[in-house]
Amino acid sequence: MAIQIRKIEEQDDKELAALIRVIFREFKIDKPGTVYTDPTTDHLSEVFKKEGSDYWLAEEDGVLLGGCGIFPTEGLPDGCVELVKFYLSAEARGKGLGKLLMQKSIESAQHYGYNEVYLESFPELSTAIGMYEKAGFKKLEQPLGNSGHFACNVWMLLVL
Repeated sequence: MAIQIRKIEEQDDKELAALIRVIFREFKIDKPGTVYTDPTTDHLSEVFKKEGSDYWLAEEDGVLLGGCGIFPTEGLPDGCVELVKFYLSAEARGKGLGKLLMQKSIESAQHYGYNEVYLESFPELSTAIGMYEKAGFKKLEQPLGNSGHFACNVWMLLVL
């Protein structure tokens, strides 16, 4: 398996948006207040041009398998960045690829000098939540920042 991890480029936007929406339908979380309906989902390469952000893609033989990134979401405490848009195709799960993408994103957070990583999720994504907990993320009682993703009801924080 020749998997390549690389940063997002403009030509990835359409395929990545399609992958994200397939995954949201798979887990039946394709509803308002999520990235499913967020207009920026179709232009993620633009979103991740913001200073202090990175988005990593996993690709095998030209096929997009998933991605994960960090973004300095408005309203987060100083030194805190959000782990965002973390998705893997069904075929790519269970092979350690998610952990690899998450680790690249955490390394980006450290590179930019952040000392906390925040994320929002759903109970339906229990496998991912277990992975976050193993990585040291702790559940929070309420959301941080202003992601606009009001449908998310699992909030977690990792202190680096």
